[in-house]
Amino acid sequence: MIAICFEDEYILAVHKPNNVLVHHSSMARNQAEEKSLVQLLFDEYQLPFYPIHRLDRKTSGIILFAKKKEFVAPFQELFVTNQIQKIYYGLVRGHIPETGKIDSPVKGRDANVHKEALTYFKSLQTVELDIPVHPYTMSRYSLVELTPKTGRLHQLRIHLNKISHPLIGDPKYGDRFHNRMFETEFGCSNLFLHAKQLEFIHPFTDEKLLITANFPSNWNTVFKAFGWKEIERYKY
Repeated sequence: MIAICFEDEYILAVHKPNNVLVHHSSMARNQAEEKSLVQLLFDEYQLPFYPIHRLDRKTSGIILFAKKKEFVAPFQELFVTNQIQKIYYGLVRGHIPETGKIDSPVKGRDANVHKEALTYFKSLQTVELDIPVHPYTMSRYSLVELTPKTGRLHQLRIHLNKISHPLIGDPKYGDRFHNRMFETEFGCSNLFLHAKQLEFIHPFTDEKLLITANFPSNWNTVFKAFGWKEIERYKY
């Protein structure tokens, strides 16, 4: 059953689990072997829903669906014109600086074209563990709040790799030694990137909305292991 974060007569905001496609596309592999989020919602409600934006297959968190096709464009315009405040959380390798921005072009869906991309970040918590990860005798991690100002494909994953603080559980841009340690020590293999919050003015009702999605269970596992007991404060 898909968790609902918000619903009105225009949209449905749901919590997309890790490793679920929003919808099938030519870029998705093995798509015939799995159900997309669009299909799962149809199975549950027997109604069509229309995705307004995208999340990577491996990213968890909030995604908006329109209840009618004609509702899609006004909400998409909010994303295009940067009128939606998006907040993600990530767990990264190393102790990231307290605050900063990553202003570096990212390849678009056309791999030959780079597009401008901007991400702001803030370190929230850090930990140092007596668990060796090649080539070091210990390991360090940071909980980071991420505010993307553009929406490029894999932007946050690429940007964090760019500053040598890749996301844990990222098979493409991450560190395989740290990913393997999380699987071995904590039983966690999912990507630690979560679309936590969307804030915007509803284009039909003019209501200011703040929609949030709780962390998946693997986040709670790691917070407990790290002694980060304040996970509730990040639920808003």
